[in-house]
Amino acid sequence: MAPLRGADGLTTDEATRRLVLDGPNRIVPTVDRRRLRRLLGPLADPMVALLLVAAPTYLLIGDVTDAIVVFIALVPIAAVGWVLEARAERTLERLRQLTASTAIVLRDARRTSVATEEVVVGDLVWLHEGDIVPADAELIALTQLLVDESSLTGESIPAPKTTSGSDGDQTVWAGTTVLAGRAIARVTHTGPRTRYGQISTLVAATRSPPTPLQRALTRLVSVLAIVAALFCAAVVSAELLRGRGWGEAVIAGVSLAIAAIPEEFSMVYALYLALGAWQLAKDKALVRRLPGVETLGSTTVICTDKTGTLTYGQLTVSVIVADDGVRHPSGDLTSAQRALLEAAVLACEPQPYDPLDIAIVDHARQHGIDVASLHTGDLIADWPFDPDDKYLTHLWRLPDSTTRVAAKGSIEGILRHCATAPTVSAALAAHDALASEGMRVIAVAGGPAAAATGDRRLDEKALTYLGLVAFSDPIRAGVADALEQCRGAGIRVIMITGDHPATAHAVAEGLKLPHVGVDGDLIATGDDLDAATADQFDALAAAANVFARTRPDHKHRLVEALRRQGDVIAMTGDGTNDAPALRAADIGVAMGGRGTEVARAAATIVLLDDNFATIVTAVRNGRRIYDNLTRAFGYLIAFHPPLLIAALVIPLLGKPLLLLPVHLILLELLLHPVVSLVFQADPADPDVMTRPPRPASSGLGPAALWRPYAIGLTLAIGIVAAYLTVLGWGWPTEQARALGFATLLASQPLMLAVERTPHQPLWRTGLRPTPQLLGAVAVVIATTLAAIYFPPFADLLQLSPFPPVTWLAILAIVTVTTLWSEPLKRPPQQQHRAAVALPLGRPDAAATRGRTRRKDRPGHPKAVTH
Repeated sequence: MAPLRGADGLTTDEATRRLVLDGPNRIVPTVDRRRLRRLLGPLADPMVALLLVAAPTYLLIGDVTDAIVVFIALVPIAAVGWVLEARAERTLERLRQLTASTAIVLRDARRTSVATEEVVVGDLVWLHEGDIVPADAELIALTQLLVDESSLTGESIPAPKTTSGSDGDQTVWAGTTVLAGRAIARVTHTGPRTRYGQISTLVAATRSPPTPLQRALTRLVSVLAIVAALFCAAVVSAELLRGRGWGEAVIAGVSLAIAAIPEEFSMVYALYLALGAWQLAKDKALVRRLPGVETLGSTTVICTDKTGTLTYGQLTVSVIVADDGVRHPSGDLTSAQRALLEAAVLACEPQPYDPLDIAIVDHARQHGIDVASLHTGDLIADWPFDPDDKYLTHLWRLPDSTTRVAAKGSIEGILRHCATAPTVSAALAAHDALASEGMRVIAVAGGPAAAATGDRRLDEKALTYLGLVAFSDPIRAGVADALEQCRGAGIRVIMITGDHPATAHAVAEGLKLPHVGVDGDLIATGDDLDAATADQFDALAAAANVFARTRPDHKHRLVEALRRQGDVIAMTGDGTNDAPALRAADIGVAMGGRGTEVARAAATIVLLDDNFATIVTAVRNGRRIYDNLTRAFGYLIAFHPPLLIAALVIPLLGKPLLLLPVHLILLELLLHPVVSLVFQADPADPDVMTRPPRPASSGLGPAALWRPYAIGLTLAIGIVAAYLTVLGWGWPTEQARALGFATLLASQPLMLAVERTPHQPLWRTGLRPTPQLLGAVAVVIATTLAAIYFPPFADLLQLSPFPPVTWLAILAIVTVTTLWSEPLKRPPQQQHRAAVALPLGRPDAAATRGRTRRKDRPGHPKAVTH
């Protein structure tokens, strides 16, 4: 791209003025209804709706005190809903701010990064491969710009752009994707005035299906709501048949409905995922789609890039080998080595941003190459990276008016496109020797060229093989430990790289990543995947842990193969072409540092530090969040049967109601904070990364939650039996009700303790106190004592004190009905997948035979096994 002359950007003050005038650069304007929704949201809560029925009913039957209490209770119940929703929204807003896309613009004569929403008309915007165009803009300068406009036009063929020709050729549209090349463009329209905004659409996005837990939660709430409706009708009918008035019948029905409808499940689910996502963000894993937090706990396979994820991605040139076979550093540069470095610099971007280009330019500058002089020429042809042969080519017109062609890439691709090359076997031997030392190696070609022809094949006719450049890229600290954690957690790790098999082998050895098959080292290449039948491909996906010389489309096919085998896949990616694989994976993991905007938009999670160990930390946190969420659900499930059975059985027996709406209101006010604070704050179990992944199909079924159901049922039997017994002894209704209510409240600390350790008895784990648990228990105890012994409060609740010795009976009831299942607790009897016992999965002899063929023609590795 020729240097930009005579084009000025905006000042910060002018950009601010235009932003105020035109509004944010949002493709589809959003109306902020959050405040109104938060204000009216509680009216959609079934609990509030039922209380709005109960309060007028109390007035109609002349019970003014209870009516006032119910009306007053609506305030704290709504407040709890507002507080919890506001907490979740604040968390999500922070996440939205972290995921906000950015654009490079010229402000105050300086290139700077701004949020896409702050781009204004008149801004000069820099575009390069992988960017999503932030606004409609007119092209000013470009080099080999290729844009994917399919999301706007439906045309699948990429559109080449120019600075002359038709208007469409000179314009880039908001929401389209830069596939190759670079450009500078001046923004002409923003927000709803863009072409996208005019048709009110965004880049197409795949809607993720509900997770197993979401589906199970929906089924559970739906079933319980139907059961509640039927039971309510039965209770109201029974009360009317018994001669009670409509008022008392409605109150009984409302009490049962409040007890039965589990409206808090969805709130707890959303809140836990939002808070879990914020915790993951603090650990450098930014969640773009909240259900991904749940899916993390089921991950069975992590497919990861090598460069920048397992390694630091901080490339430095370690060795160069010219076509004369002499290694450098060793003495001064020979003429062949100087020619090699100059060609390598010309094959780099003039303003390099890729780590490999930066390493080459820095190395050349340190060894006396005049990089600035070379790059002051005009880049007249910038042929993009060829994903098949894995190389790129630049054609330069230098300041001395000569024309030079330079290419760099894989040894196979370079040799295939060179008109002149040394003995192929010698070049491959030199390459393999460097790769076996764990270095990343590229080949370089160059030579004098004629004028640009516009035809890549003709422009590359003058390419001559010049030698090799080898880079060192140290393995990240902590990655080896993270791999060991994966092995202990039953998670298979697959390394996918575009590097040579020998380089991949050396890295796998350094990381102790299993890669042994029946014929030796099992390292599959992209050529093996291309040549494999469908069955052989699936066998390779099941067996190999290292894939070398791969393309982005191989990633997508590997994801599909692994998912067919029942795995839950986390796939990493950073390039535009990685987006299909990221979307196809259960968890797409994009690189926040070096990833393109397209990759980040397609991903479920963005790594802010591009570190493999962060993926493992995210899996650990995902397991903790899922554990705590299911335990919170277990507590909610155990909590509801006593309410439901008391509200159903007692009216049918013709006895006074045990739980009035005011009691259920109090329990609701206690329940939400307990569930929201206690379980969410619990630390991970000690065995969280030493047990196999949970099945992806696991959810909220009777098999998974039989114990909470059973505990709730036995507690309900104990409470109802005690209530009916003391009524039979002649106790006043208020005293008997106090006994039942106190028993229900006294059971809550034990239920919390029981549900926090679902797989081991309390005598093994202890209570594991946390500040949240101690605070919740203190609130429950204080509420219980105040409800019985503080007269104004007791009168409102229609309770009265019972004999002190009764507390012994209460203690006995709650101990027996909640702790009876402790001896029955067992760890989940899941067997480790085959990948745990044999980390490679299921090596297949036929697949291995198909994979270990020798490639003798230039451009292919000599052998796949080592």
